[in-house]
Amino acid sequence: MSQTKVRFPGISPRAYEHPADRAALVALRRVPGFDFAVRKIFGLVGDRSLRLAFLASSVRVTEKQFPKVHALYIEACEVLDVHPVPPLFISQTPIVNAGAIGIDQPFIVINSGALSLMDDAELQFILAHELGHVLSEHVLYKTMIRLMLRLTVVAMSGPLGGAALFALLTALLEWDRKSELSADRAGLLVVQNPQVAFHSLMKLAGGGHSEQMSVEAFLEQARDYESDGNVFDGVVKLLNVLGRTHPFPGLRIAQLKTWADADEYQELLRGEYATRADDQHT
Repeated sequence: MSQTKVRFPGISPRAYEHPADRAALVALRRVPGFDFAVRKIFGLVGDRSLRLAFLASSVRVTEKQFPKVHALYIEACEVLDVHPVPPLFISQTPIVNAGAIGIDQPFIVINSGALSLMDDAELQFILAHELGHVLSEHVLYKTMIRLMLRLTVVAMSGPLGGAALFALLTALLEWDRKSELSADRAGLLVVQNPQVAFHSLMKLAGGGHSEQMSVEAFLEQARDYESDGNVFDGVVKLLNVLGRTHPFPGLRIAQLKTWADADEYQELLRGEYATRADDQHT
């Protein structure tokens, strides 16, 4: 771990959030029945029940359990000035993924498959990505999506039946994909090396053989995807993302590279950013 990383004391999530994330969240809150759905679904569960499930089935990361992961995680929390430190769990599954979960007291779960695929720097990018969700207060809505997807039958039998439920879930998933672009930026703020971030995302698409992959070639592949095709292909692209909680890795890399090359990212590294104290006065 580097001892010379730039820290961002008191950084506001506004400093790194993608504009599409903020726009999608505004649209989400305008969906009829949204506030009701939040109260209805979270009336069925609580932070304690969610956390107990992972205490029983996963390994809590501490100085004594997965100490290397713990050190990477603590450094990421220090760089983004996240406190208190959300609990971190490792769950046994080969699927490479991680998530921030909770309602009032979020925690982070990373799948064991991610530990096998990523090197230390790439793993820290993944951890910092999830911390970005926590800092941006995405976790409430992300947990709501998980619960809605699992409780679809229950929800369909309630007041939010049919078209209203579909509209709400579609809006949630649209925002969910956009929120990943903000969290990728938080990950880059911690690792402070675009190539590490790019390789992490590229591995999500092609697996662990990074020595046989090229970031530039993968970016070209993403540009081909975005530029090629006719109107019908546009419909197919839309259908491809329905039900997905994450944008495709190639598109995430393209978005993150644009930001990494922009003045905004360099200004953040120079300490020029909005703070949480600023948020309290607006």
